[in-house]
Amino acid sequence: MDMQPVPAWGTIPRMLRDQATGHGDVEVVASGDVRLTLAGLARRSAETARALMALGIAPGDRVAVWAPNTPAWVVAAYGIWDAGAVITPLSTRFKGLEAAGLLRKVGAKALLVAEGFMGTSYLDLLAGTAGPATAGRPYRDLPDLEHVVVLDGPVPAASSGALSWTGFLAGGSAVSPEAAEDRALAVTGDDLASIMATSGTTGAPKGVMLFHSQLLRGYWDWAEIVTLREGDRYPIIAPFSHGFGINAGLLACVLRRATMMPIALFRPDELMDLIERDRVSVLAGAPPMFFKILEELGSGGPPSRDVSSLRVAICGAAAVPPELIRRLVDRVGLERMINAYGLMEGTVVSMTRPQDPVEVIARSTGRAVPGVSVRIVGDDGKDLPPGEPGEILVGGYGVMRGYWDDPERTAEAVDSEGWLHTGDIGTLDCQGNVAIVDRKKEMFIVSGFNAYPAEIEGLLLRCPQVAQVAVIGVPDERLGEVGRAYVVPPAGTVLDPDAVIAWARANMSNYKVPRRVVPVDALPVNANGKIDKPALHARALTEQDASRRASSRRRR
Repeated sequence: MDMQPVPAWGTIPRMLRDQATGHGDVEVVASGDVRLTLAGLARRSAETARALMALGIAPGDRVAVWAPNTPAWVVAAYGIWDAGAVITPLSTRFKGLEAAGLLRKVGAKALLVAEGFMGTSYLDLLAGTAGPATAGRPYRDLPDLEHVVVLDGPVPAASSGALSWTGFLAGGSAVSPEAAEDRALAVTGDDLASIMATSGTTGAPKGVMLFHSQLLRGYWDWAEIVTLREGDRYPIIAPFSHGFGINAGLLACVLRRATMMPIALFRPDELMDLIERDRVSVLAGAPPMFFKILEELGSGGPPSRDVSSLRVAICGAAAVPPELIRRLVDRVGLERMINAYGLMEGTVVSMTRPQDPVEVIARSTGRAVPGVSVRIVGDDGKDLPPGEPGEILVGGYGVMRGYWDDPERTAEAVDSEGWLHTGDIGTLDCQGNVAIVDRKKEMFIVSGFNAYPAEIEGLLLRCPQVAQVAVIGVPDERLGEVGRAYVVPPAGTVLDPDAVIAWARANMSNYKVPRRVVPVDALPVNANGKIDKPALHARALTEQDASRRASSRRRR
């Protein structure tokens, strides 16, 4: 397919201004009663930038956003970019320890936070782990954090020093519109746009640095292949704190003048209502979501629900059942089904194309996007022939320029020639299609969320009942995989597994919480003195078999 080059915007602020000037009446955000045109988004983003500047936010300062997908999140993001600052999203699944760790890591100067989502006070979570306020600082253990602003609703009485959104915007009157415009236009394509949190096998969170120019090009091309366009209505189900949500949603919709519908809390049982009511035309998700649509439509006769508005489905999965694609095209009438592969450190890597047959979409993630190169190498670093599995290496403009303040782990991920070592195992066929055949070592996926044992272990070691711990992923019928923790308790104590799980639920994102805690006297180690994870996986299989036999005996 012919690819249109990204317009010469260079930066996200210039892109927004160009779209608002030429297409100001186009609706770009729709959520409940809230509607924002491109002109309205540009105006509100400029107001936000003025307020940030009034707080002393300088170019390059990090500003964190901790909130569910809402129009306020969209305005905050573009306001941060207008101010020349760097956005650092925090997951709504974070607990206090996790949020404080990332805020401290990037040295965030301001935090824009929602309150009361699903009954949770994020400020209370943070206060419980980052300590009480000190002179000029909202939290004792976050020395760089100077300002906290509540995005929606009133400021909790106990949150001294936090600003309401209204009060925050009022402060922006101290900065002239001209000064804010100068700041926005001073941003360059080589300026840092975002620091995206990602964990790794070494445990502590890392911050992937992404720049204006690479984000504009990567998601312009992504949208070109998807055929995202003006008039499309596109629910953003992936959290804005996730690379897909913010880049292939919040950014891509403004790039292409499509209408984004931020979904704060996705409920699968309401999916058909969403499609019918909002006339959804573009939908992105994992295979279970699309199976849900087919289940609701029934197997024969006229469809029971009106999904005629759907024209494009985007599925990011290592493998998509061919029958799912055929049935979606036949039953729903899709114009195209896209499968894709990307990662935080490498943005968009490969995508299937409109002309690809079902078998290619089902068994691969397509070919490298323009400007990106993919290699498959063996343990010796040499390229492997087509069809032979090896580590996927990615090169080109989309590769991150590093992890924030972490040159050592940057050097481990990106070699001296600029190739990103993904840790994913895959193959290339003769046409250049990338197939993912295995996941990163040790990582497991809980209901679609990447879980990293080393990060979970680091958090569990803060629990008073844990002296040593090793975590592995085990199969689970409902969630795909879940964590299992093998724990050595402190000397002279007896481990209470339920208490450890309760502590984890209070201090960790739900998908990271081990579903089972197994007491052990010692952890197995290999010849190098490292924890022997293969031995733990073998033990887990034995435990699983024993559990099945016991269950079978009870049924008799």
